Amino acid sequence: QVQLVESGGGLVQAGGSLRLSCAASGGSIEGYHMSFFRQAPGKEREFVAAHSSIGGYYYGHSVTGRFDISRDIAKNSVYLEMNNLKPEDAAVYYCAAYAGPIPRIKNPGTVDYWGQGTQVTVSS
Repeated sequence: QVQLVESGGGLVQAGGSLRLSCAASGGSIEGYHMSFFRQAPGKEREFVAAHSSIGGYYYGHSVTGRFDISRDIAKNSVYLEMNNLKPEDAAVYYCAAYAGPIPRIKNPGTVDYWGQGTQVTVSS
């Protein structure tokens, strides 16, 4: 069983940057598609970004061009670089691991393992 722990959230001004980290233990992330989702109060969990096990990159429409996802196999970790943050980016961000078909990579209902989440707050 893979355990995921996020870190790096916090308070940032609009236009600023944050880098989220997701450290995995209990198994290698090498065979998993790794993703970040986010959930704001009163809203559904939303797909943010994913890096597939075969090297593909996927981004939500609202973050394309501003966010970058990457993984470090040696550190068994995934990272989300978030730039030009906007107040609407504020949410709890969750790291996720998924081993199923790539077409479902953006579906939070198919995730195999979730992290506990880290809060991102963006002040205007």
